[in-house]
Amino acid sequence: MSEPVASSGRGMKLHTKILLGLVVGLVLGISVNLTVGTENPTVEMINDYVAVPVGQVFLRLLFMVVMPLVFASIALGVAGVGDIRKAGRIGGKAIGYFFVTTALATTLGLIVVNLMQPWERIAPETRAELMERFAGDAATRVQTSQQQNFGIDTFINIVPRNPIDAAARTDLLGVIFFGLTFGAALTLIPAAKAKPMIDVLEALNAVVTAIIHFAMLLAPFGVAALIFTVSSRFGFDLMIAVAAFVVTVLIALLAHVAITLSGVIRFLVGMSPLLFYSRIRAALVTAFSTSSSSATLPTAIDVAQEQLGIPSRIAGFVLPIGSTMCMNGTAIFEGITVIFLAEIFGVELSLGQMAAVMLMCVITAIGAAGVPGGSIPLLVGVLTMFGVPGEGIAIVLGVDRILDMSRTTVNVCSDMTAAAWVATSERMWSPAQIPAPGKALTEATP
Repeated sequence: MSEPVASSGRGMKLHTKILLGLVVGLVLGISVNLTVGTENPTVEMINDYVAVPVGQVFLRLLFMVVMPLVFASIALGVAGVGDIRKAGRIGGKAIGYFFVTTALATTLGLIVVNLMQPWERIAPETRAELMERFAGDAATRVQTSQQQNFGIDTFINIVPRNPIDAAARTDLLGVIFFGLTFGAALTLIPAAKAKPMIDVLEALNAVVTAIIHFAMLLAPFGVAALIFTVSSRFGFDLMIAVAAFVVTVLIALLAHVAITLSGVIRFLVGMSPLLFYSRIRAALVTAFSTSSSSATLPTAIDVAQEQLGIPSRIAGFVLPIGSTMCMNGTAIFEGITVIFLAEIFGVELSLGQMAAVMLMCVITAIGAAGVPGGSIPLLVGVLTMFGVPGEGIAIVLGVDRILDMSRTTVNVCSDMTAAAWVATSERMWSPAQIPAPGKALTEATP
């Protein structure tokens, strides 16, 4: 995930403004809740005529771009792989790795969040009030999602009869399927014919990204308004659960690195995970500091060749694709966020719906890759798909900066692991070929 526009240059960074908005809205809301209570007419008037409208405008700007963002980003992501037939074994192995590890990451995230249950930090009376206040907004969406039963009907309905109608009905699965099919078809026609359409998709993606930037300029005010509404009505109790949510996401990210990725490095690559992580630390530090897989890509390629000795043919092919498609950390974050907010707002998810959450997080993580601020509207879309009020995004948006830095680091770590595994499986590289520390910069594999 890239840093949104307006966060660079002079002045306060955008993520700092969002955090400041969260703090201001939270402090004012809790102060109001503790001093005058929730039934004060003046407070209700401020909520009804100021806070709620500002927050809703911000949310609607995000909702407005969900469908074109999903279609353009996923179609471009698939088309960017190139002709899958020409990619051969290397491309097949890389893409297979991306999907498998992202699915494992999402599954691990769902296990961790259900074990830790951060929503249990909310008092029963607060949860009951949340359910009562947002029940009307969620009921229609829940009923719609349950009608599909997330069984055979879900798989049938993945293929839309009319993609325009699917977009109008906010049928995220149908739009995603159309985007995947559209992108795959672009790889199978002559490049000369595909290029004009790819140019259109890139232009659409750029326009949607610009709209997201507009929305993010309003984010500090939208977050302040939304969090004021919530905290003035429910007090400090909700924020304890948010802190538990942050800890849960960080634990899940760490567990994925320690278990899944370390297992790949140890058993499939045949290398000490500690040695591997020490050699790629420059890429990990860059990822953490920039919160951008795309910005980290040049460093990642250089580290893969110079510090690990991976052939340029593998590093130059796997890592660029991985920066778009391999979003392990993002999938973990999205899965935990959906479950956490669903529980807070009293939306019960069945086992089948949990599996659907996992599938959606895998796919939308790919769709959000390389799009500045793109994961926010996609996440809102997934929330509403499962009947969770879109207002819930404000609860986690203010603390997203540290989670963004952390999940981007996991994304890049998985990219590097993929390059090492593909090179090993192709017998083009082994851990024995790692350059000595003093020679790493001068004896890189050409």
